[in-house]
Amino acid sequence: MTTRTRISAIAALTIAMAAVIAPSAQAAPSRHMTVSSQGTVKVVPDAVRISVTSTNVGATSKEALAATAKTSAAVRAALLAAKIDKKDIATQSVSINPEYKYENNTSTLIGYRASQSFTIVVRAASTAGEVVDSIVAAGGDSLQLNGATPFVLDNTKATTAARTAAVKNARAKAASYASLLGVKLGKVTYLIENSSPTPYVPVMGIAKAESDATVIDLGEQDVTVSVTVKWSLL
Repeated sequence: MTTRTRISAIAALTIAMAAVIAPSAQAAPSRHMTVSSQGTVKVVPDAVRISVTSTNVGATSKEALAATAKTSAAVRAALLAAKIDKKDIATQSVSINPEYKYENNTSTLIGYRASQSFTIVVRAASTAGEVVDSIVAAGGDSLQLNGATPFVLDNTKATTAARTAAVKNARAKAASYASLLGVKLGKVTYLIENSSPTPYVPVMGIAKAESDATVIDLGEQDVTVSVTVKWSLL
């Protein structure tokens, strides 16, 4: 075999091997279908978050702070009597500011206002109205009720149910598209949860019953999970 013949044979072998190893340019592209879906479940809140502020005006900042501390102590005592755990009572802020009276385009210093704001978690939602009444009675006119918001203390079960519904909805949507397009679904190749479950928080609902006792209307909240799923197509 001449040198030229050997080179030609090696070149032919190299081309044949490349054809086996390299994918064909005409190979069919991978086919898939991607759909997004949501699952939502309704749940009755099992806790209530209450926000209050004790506030007083004094001739000096020291007097104002002392009066506010007294109001706050009365509120804490009422909360403990209502069986609210200390871990569920949290101070959000303490402040002292000058208080002015505005009249005829002039301002006159009349004292100092001290405030202490609290967030309270009532884990027994059905007792939240009673808790509101007890702390308002304890704080008197020195207490401001800023809000009472029902919320889901533990939404683990609701989230699991919403996630299950989201996946079922995604599968049903994909099956519908597959039927319309005349294809078949293969295996799931990709799934991502697009957002953390976030319950819808309703506007504060406080009402007075015929007995003048405060009632916190719990209502229902939506817990929603959103997913994106990809299927291979057969």
